[in-house]
Amino acid sequence: MSRPTRAEVDACFGRRLRDVLAPGLTGVLCGINPALYSVAIGHHFGRPGNRFWPALHGAGITPELWPPSRDAELPTLGYGITNMCRRATARADQLEDAEHVRGRRALARKMTKYRPRCLAVLGISSYRIAFGVKASQKVRVGPQGRELSGVPLYVLPNPSGLNAHYQLPDLVEAYGAFREW
Repeated sequence: MSRPTRAEVDACFGRRLRDVLAPGLTGVLCGINPALYSVAIGHHFGRPGNRFWPALHGAGITPELWPPSRDAELPTLGYGITNMCRRATARADQLEDAEHVRGRRALARKMTKYRPRCLAVLGISSYRIAFGVKASQKVRVGPQGRELSGVPLYVLPNPSGLNAHYQLPDLVEAYGAFREW
């Protein structure tokens, strides 16, 4: 597949990307929302340079470095992908807090339907907004000691290159800890 043009990418604003879910998965990875580029190519974490796929491979979740075009195969390894907010934007800060809250409700329905063993929210800020965690409360990467529809919650760093707090080795370590958990 050739790379989409800038106009094709821009035309994806507000569109959606299908979930990659199946019953009884080991874990579901919940991104903040789809990027325009990902919607344009039809695959999660599709932008070249996004560290999601290298982090999954480094953490031992995928047996080799997968391209985004293999996202639909993740359930064969026991994992799925969804997003907190469904609409595509250029940046996560273009989302409103209410979208995160609505997303949590939709995510609860998905957890009830698919019953994975655990759910990882990829991004502390998205987790904080969606789950109503006050700014005064510390949120750390790792297990949260709470559940959504009976599914234990885990927070992972957002793999976007815009997240300068975590470099690829840090992401690999965090995602590896999630896999072990």
